[in-house]
Amino acid sequence: MAIGSIIMLSLLLFFVVLFFYFVPLGLWIQSIVSLGIGPISIIDLIRMRLRKIPPRLIVGGVINLHKAGLQSVSTDMLETHQLAGGHVVNVVASLIAAAKANIPLTFETTTAIDLAGRDVQAAVATSVYPKVIDAPKDGFLSAVAKDGIELKARARVTVRTNIPGLVGGATDDTIIARVGEGIVSAIGSSMNYSAVLENPDNISKAVLHKGLDAGTAFEILSIDIADLDVGKNIGASLQADQAEADLRVAQAKAETRRAMAVAEEQEMKARTQEMQANVVAAEAEVPKAMAQAFREGNLGIFDYYNMQNIKSDTGMRDSISGMSEETTAGPENND
Repeated sequence: MAIGSIIMLSLLLFFVVLFFYFVPLGLWIQSIVSLGIGPISIIDLIRMRLRKIPPRLIVGGVINLHKAGLQSVSTDMLETHQLAGGHVVNVVASLIAAAKANIPLTFETTTAIDLAGRDVQAAVATSVYPKVIDAPKDGFLSAVAKDGIELKARARVTVRTNIPGLVGGATDDTIIARVGEGIVSAIGSSMNYSAVLENPDNISKAVLHKGLDAGTAFEILSIDIADLDVGKNIGASLQADQAEADLRVAQAKAETRRAMAVAEEQEMKARTQEMQANVVAAEAEVPKAMAQAFREGNLGIFDYYNMQNIKSDTGMRDSISGMSEETTAGPENND
């Protein structure tokens, strides 16, 4: 008898716990006290349990929204967003913050931004309180004016969130890249670096008027040049490098001409040797021609002796003339 009572008591306790798990009476009473009868029924809470949706999350969101004056958001809408993988707490907080700040933000837009992976709560906070982005994040932007002087700049960009452009809009990295490009272009179009140092706000105005926030999730409020330093004389360095390159080209061309002259000289020497060889070969034919003339009777013995005498006389005259030239040049060399 005692064992049966214990079993019955255990089953009763189990059914009571199971009942209160699927029928959260406490949340239902809280919704009635906060919202009155109607917005959230006990059937809605049981259905949330069966769909594995945390009832406390949905009930708390609906109560906060209705207390903030956003009665158009129902439990079904929050349940659908929770089943889609969204963050109900962020959506509720964003809608309430936007309503208090008079920012036009609908539930559909908020859930779309949240499902797109953006932090909608931070986006609404940035719309109310703009943030500052450093361009670039680290270091400086290097640009060269028309006079060849390098300038190193760093800007601070004040932006606020463009709510309609959050879905599909570019992030702050795009803002940094565009601002950097605009600063480099503005400095590069300046006639000299001193004009940039005198009026750095001209760079900010030129960059700001280009509409760099188009297609992004932000609206640029201001661009301020936080730091501006003078760098190297890039123009002079480039001219020096160009002069050195021209010198190397000229040296290379001169070396080419010298090599060509040496090659031509060697070719002329080879031609001279060839011509001397031809002369020697021709002289070698003379005895043969004389022998042939003797055989044919075209040259007599007296003719041969006369030719030898002439040759001897010519050699003697050459010797005498050579000696006279040495005698004449001797005293001059001694002097």
